[in-house]
Amino acid sequence: MQWASRNPGRVQGSRDVSQTKAGAAPTAQDETGLIFQRCRWCATPSFRRLLCPVCASSDLDAERSTGEGVVVESHVVHRYTSVARNESLVRFPEGFVYRCRVIGTDPQRVYVGARVRPATDADPGAGEVVVEICDEIWGTV
Repeated sequence: MQWASRNPGRVQGSRDVSQTKAGAAPTAQDETGLIFQRCRWCATPSFRRLLCPVCASSDLDAERSTGEGVVVESHVVHRYTSVARNESLVRFPEGFVYRCRVIGTDPQRVYVGARVRPATDADPGAGEVVVEICDEIWGTV
C-alpha cells in the first residue's frame, strides 16, 4: 500500500507509458550501429580508446553511432589467409576514423568514397568492425 499512497492518482497495477518505453527491450533498429566514446572535456569522438587522443582525459561518455560511413582509404590484404580481403579506413559522421573490414563485394572493387554500413551477418565476438557496401557498384551489390 505504500506504492499507492505515493501515487494518489493511479490505480495499483496500471502501467505508466513513460516507464514502459524507458525500460522496454531494445529493438533490432536500436541494436544497429557502433558504440563510440566522446570526451567530456574536449568533446572529441574516438573509437575503442582508453584515453582521449587530444587531451588524454579518461573521462569518456559512450554514445551510439548509426554505423554508416565513407571509405577514405582502401587496401586489398592477403595476410594470414589464402583469400584476399579488403581493409579500409572508414570516416564516420561523428568525426572518428577506424580501420574496418569491408564485405559484400570483391576486395578490389571497394573504392574511396563508397558508403558503408554495419554488416548484418558479421560475428560480433570477432573483435573487428565489419561493414558492407551500401552503394551499388557498377550495377551489382
